[in-house]
Amino acid sequence: MIEQAKDTETKILDAAKEVFQHKGLTGARMQEIADKAGINKALLHYYYRTKDKLFEKVFELAFSVFIPKVREMVLSSDKKVFEKVEFFVESYINLLYKHPFIPGFVINELNRNPQILVNFFEKNIQFKELNLFDNFDAQLKSEAENGIIRPIDSRNLMTTVIGMCIFPIVARPIIQGIMFNNDKKAYEVFLSERKKFITEFIINAIKVH
Repeated sequence: MIEQAKDTETKILDAAKEVFQHKGLTGARMQEIADKAGINKALLHYYYRTKDKLFEKVFELAFSVFIPKVREMVLSSDKKVFEKVEFFVESYINLLYKHPFIPGFVINELNRNPQILVNFFEKNIQFKELNLFDNFDAQLKSEAENGIIRPIDSRNLMTTVIGMCIFPIVARPIIQGIMFNNDKKAYEVFLSERKKFITEFIINAIKVH
């Protein structure tokens, strides 16, 4: 029974993810999610009483996929800045390739309802108390003082790295369709090579030569 319940919930979340991705919170309908999950609407309401509750769960799952990677990059004390950049780019692009719906889904919902992220952090203490940028800024300042990197704010660095990683994923139809004549293999090779390109680009930009 427990395994069956988990399987049902997985089907619900997979269906909800797809519907919310294409229609957002406002346009999604519980009946459509139930139909896609292959269950009746009553069972869907048994697991999630309202559409808002279901959406919050999907958003939380989407957002929580990449937060640990950010945290690991920023807080891991055994890595230097260059190592953290390389680790983050490699793992983040791999993660986004496995979950390509996440960037577009999160960005679309933040544009529709900016308050959703505030509410998310208010309800999730583990995310609210990360103090990521304070920790990373301290390391960046230390390495700058030691003449290893140029002075840089962690927010600028993280925004640049994340943006360079996300764009090839959200722009896949353009990149794969136009640049590579819709050749999936060529796009995947490009994405793999881009990990090295981004890493070297960022390191060369902040490194003291």
